[in-house]
Amino acid sequence: MVRFSRVFRPYSLFTALQLQRNWLNFIQGSFRHSSTKAAPRFTRMEYQDAVCTLNTLQTNASVLEQVRRERGPPQHQLHAMKGFLQRAGLTVEELDDLNIIHVTGTKGKGSTCAFTEQILRSYGFRTGFYSSPHLVQVRERIRINGQPISKELFTKYFWQVYGRLDETKDCHGGTMPAYFRFLTILAFHIFLQEKVDLAVIEVGIGGAYDCTNVIRQPWVCGISSLGIDHTSILGDTIEKIAWQKGGIFKPGVPAFTVKQQEGPLTVLQQRAEEIGCSLSVCPDLTEYPVDEGVLHLGLAGQHQLINASLALQLSHSWLQHRCLSDKHLPFASVFGGVTQAKGFKPSPVMLKGLADTEWPGRTQTLRHGPITYFLDGAHTTGSMLACARWFNEAAAQREADGWRSSGESAAV
Repeated sequence: MVRFSRVFRPYSLFTALQLQRNWLNFIQGSFRHSSTKAAPRFTRMEYQDAVCTLNTLQTNASVLEQVRRERGPPQHQLHAMKGFLQRAGLTVEELDDLNIIHVTGTKGKGSTCAFTEQILRSYGFRTGFYSSPHLVQVRERIRINGQPISKELFTKYFWQVYGRLDETKDCHGGTMPAYFRFLTILAFHIFLQEKVDLAVIEVGIGGAYDCTNVIRQPWVCGISSLGIDHTSILGDTIEKIAWQKGGIFKPGVPAFTVKQQEGPLTVLQQRAEEIGCSLSVCPDLTEYPVDEGVLHLGLAGQHQLINASLALQLSHSWLQHRCLSDKHLPFASVFGGVTQAKGFKPSPVMLKGLADTEWPGRTQTLRHGPITYFLDGAHTTGSMLACARWFNEAAAQREADGWRSSGESAAV
């Protein structure tokens, strides 16, 4: 049995509206080759100045489309990213020290990352977590020990990275990294400076040519549920999208995925064989035995069950690499021609991590006075269906608890 915990966080309904706007900004910034827009000059270099300067690295839709047509082969995106890293004073070799868990997918990758980060933080590790989009403040994308980086640290590290890039732009055609690319560089810089024990890195779009894929040696990779999204970038079939997602696989690095349709699962297996890594399919969450018979999740919705299973496998693999878990887990069976990972008995720390996970704006129930808000950032057909199922279940439970008789109302 799985039991969901309700998460109450002090966010307003404004967060739901911000999701759509920030996601558009994220798309616009992620795949732009470079920015030559002049940034305003600030003498104080405070937090709000940093945010205003960061926003100059965004672009509008018409310019974005032009850049997409002119950017050349997609592999050039990673070459450009390495150049920006070097200009910022970082190297891809340094990223190896971050002990990275790299996660992509169409649906559920953010929730999977949130579960994974919380589990490993519950073990006492100092965690870094890079995700997108943000709900209210850009600092939410870069977290240390589960908390958005402070305004003071964001300001300090922003100007360090921006200054290095700005000083070298004249030697590189006046180019600056676009919004998402800059934030990725900033996250790497912050995690290195703050000496995290591990970093959970969520892919922006796709995988193979996403700017996060400059990572050379993650400790483990994960792929959440696949679906049709961003077809102008990733391809118009789920198999093409799977090929892009499988691009985060690295030689000798274990990879896990959830149960997928036969076509994309075959593509993922082929990618794993080409790259030279193992690929395992996560079992259902019911296959993880727990003593009390109830496994609590901090995130609501039936679709979170498979995300939690993927997080358990990623966490367990990371702990194995760290020599803090069983040295070997036998494989249970084969699913669609791919080895299926075996369910194991989660440690008390893992169970606590799953129960304590919070991820605002994702199947979140928020009460404000007599009104109950049901918030979710679903944006694909599959996600909307999952959101609707969650809302029906949550609303039915609220009604069973007698909210109508108490004079409360609900809003979505």
